[in-house]
Amino acid sequence: MPTYSRRQALQLLGAGSLLWQTRSFAKAATPTTIPVLSGQVIDLVIEQRWLDLNGKPILATLANGNYPAPTLRLREGDTVTIRVHNKMNVPTAIHWHGLLVPYQMDGVPQISFAGIAAGETFEYRFTLQQHGTYWYHAHAGFQEQTGLIGALIIDPKDTPQLTLPEHTLLFSDWTSTEPELLLRRLKIHSEFDQRQQTTLMQLLQDAERMGIKSALTKRQMWNQMRMSPTDFSDLSASFDYGVNGLISGEHRPNWWGWIEPHKPILLRLINGSAQTIFDLRIPELRMQVVAADGLAVEPVTVDELRMGAGETYDVIITPQDEAYNVFAQTIDRRGFTVASLSVRPDIHAPIPAIDPPHWLDMADMMGSMQPPAQPVRHAHTEYGSSVDMRVDTPRSNLDDAGVHLRHHQRLYGRRVLTYADLHTLDADDQREPSRELELHLTGNMHRYQWGFDGLSFEQSKPIQVRTGERVRVRLVNDTMMLHPMHLHGMWSDIQRPKGGLQVRKHTILIQPAQEISFDFTGIQGRWAWHCHFLYHMHAGMMREVEVI
Repeated sequence: MPTYSRRQALQLLGAGSLLWQTRSFAKAATPTTIPVLSGQVIDLVIEQRWLDLNGKPILATLANGNYPAPTLRLREGDTVTIRVHNKMNVPTAIHWHGLLVPYQMDGVPQISFAGIAAGETFEYRFTLQQHGTYWYHAHAGFQEQTGLIGALIIDPKDTPQLTLPEHTLLFSDWTSTEPELLLRRLKIHSEFDQRQQTTLMQLLQDAERMGIKSALTKRQMWNQMRMSPTDFSDLSASFDYGVNGLISGEHRPNWWGWIEPHKPILLRLINGSAQTIFDLRIPELRMQVVAADGLAVEPVTVDELRMGAGETYDVIITPQDEAYNVFAQTIDRRGFTVASLSVRPDIHAPIPAIDPPHWLDMADMMGSMQPPAQPVRHAHTEYGSSVDMRVDTPRSNLDDAGVHLRHHQRLYGRRVLTYADLHTLDADDQREPSRELELHLTGNMHRYQWGFDGLSFEQSKPIQVRTGERVRVRLVNDTMMLHPMHLHGMWSDIQRPKGGLQVRKHTILIQPAQEISFDFTGIQGRWAWHCHFLYHMHAGMMREVEVI
């Protein structure tokens, strides 16, 4: 595949954001395709309907009768009006994930607006200040889990010289069980829906490899913490996985898209799942990452990448053969979904086997063996029943691919994308911060309680910031789970451990026992900041950021 230099990328991508003027070649493996809505006035009708997915009748939340919701194709610089008509008997709300909009248009009930009551219509109106790959989803109850998600593509206001064909791949998870019931089950027995449990066979294998005493000590540590070393998404037993709304069996691709050998093509990758992290690769084909969370990055070529819930990536591929699979396996190795790329819908590449699962290791449990440059501060609210562990020496390494991926270069020869590989092109506002906030992600897995500094959303007070103020957040993950953290309305500028901008994002996937520092500039309004695992958010991992 051709490799684009930084200079070429700037020419192709424009001043700091994605500038691909593209043609769509998408064709579905089923008789229907995702509708595309464009223009400056758009109507979305939200209603509940019964769907038959894999023979299971499910009450879904749909926009204009579609799952997923229609793709919105808009243009930078336009002022758009999106009329959302709520035809349900419950309130709803829609959030424009990653877009810089007035806070009243951000779509978070009881923070940015009152919500859209049953039977009412709300007009979202804002001017598009950016372009690239984004998405939108419900921000009311569990409607995101039940189908109200859609791709949002913003074309640049200036037409670039380069054109590429493209496909948009929206990945999701689905459950035939009522989400409210799943949350209740998690609070009663947090491992009820978690299938990747430790087994007697694994004990015997560990005993043979390291001795029975070490094998038992290894398990004793986890038992004392009341945590599972194989729990990565909490709900693997209840989920099916899909792409572009197509959920099928594991022995055939879910979706099909056209390619032409030797011709580059752009893939817009969106993780629209409620509770799933996907590890994505295209066997026998490398990917050139050119944008992260909608913004251009210095091109980097990889074999595999991890997408936290809410993250987006744009990659360029150059097919050499007639068929490939976009293979997205879940982080717990419980399942996967497949998008087929080929010259014809009847030609498919073989589907690879799922990689073997592993336990979390000492880096995930304890963090670094060396004290951090700046000692951590545990708030007094962390010492209570809602917190089952605290990390005193978090690691700050951005070059760690994380559990299941950190050894893939050695084991399989696959280069895995890390945050250390991502460098945002021409980000504005790189002022030094005027102050620093230290916050800790905390939880009690046994009780299924999540929060910031040991406090749930209901127990916490808003974080107050002045308009225009540059603030550094030192975010420490004191839990054994990965958390995709999404700050609404403002960019999060991840800092290198030794200082300086690494990459600008709207969703940050922070690993267990890891510390990530990021800067943001206050934009007036009331904004949500939360884990994009839907069940973690509902269990307390959410704060309000009030910019005055």
